[in-house]
Amino acid sequence: MNERPTVLVVDDDQSIVELLRDFLENERFQVVMANDATQAWTEFQRNPIHCIILDVMMPGQNGFELCRRVRTESNVPILFLSARSDDVDKIRGLTLGGDDYIVKTASPGEIVARVKAVLRRTSTQQANAVNVLDYGRIKLNLSTREVFVDGTNVSLTPKEYELLRLFAEHPRQVFTYDQLLSKFWEGIGDKHTIRVHLSRLREKIELDPDQPQYLTNVWGVGYRFEGV
Repeated sequence: MNERPTVLVVDDDQSIVELLRDFLENERFQVVMANDATQAWTEFQRNPIHCIILDVMMPGQNGFELCRRVRTESNVPILFLSARSDDVDKIRGLTLGGDDYIVKTASPGEIVARVKAVLRRTSTQQANAVNVLDYGRIKLNLSTREVFVDGTNVSLTPKEYELLRLFAEHPRQVFTYDQLLSKFWEGIGDKHTIRVHLSRLREKIELDPDQPQYLTNVWGVGYRFEGV
């Protein structure tokens, strides 16, 4: 991954969020901030997130509940951040799918080190895994850059392949027009540019390009990969 990893920091204490942002950005992470679970979920759907630092006790939906919701869609690493150090909360957080549990007495430097450690660990696990994304009719071999639709090797342009790979690696995540333009066209172009490329890609992977099952529109926002 050439892009800088993006960390979502979620805490109802704005001073903690801003402090962690400063330390993470100093280590060349990109940071997305949220002060409650509702805002965090919106940012999670909107951005490609590589790691979440998640406060446990927040007004409304707490961190444990948000973790449960995230785990229905993603295996992104989650590091719980809590003022409480008792084992019950630690066990609950890890049981729900958390990757680490950090007490708030930890220094910002230690928290950043924990983020780096969990990203190294997950990166190694991914590298050792079978490098194939399997979505039934559609399969991507990331090692060979081959795409198979109903068992047939489909020829994609480099841009089409990279677009499909991004969507397939983040199923159900919405990518906006601006995000796609910035990532693949360096911000040069418009919605029509994206629509043309996605239309050509649909012709190659969808049973009915006019009623796509995989690459669907989120009207007025962008696209997402359903992973059906």
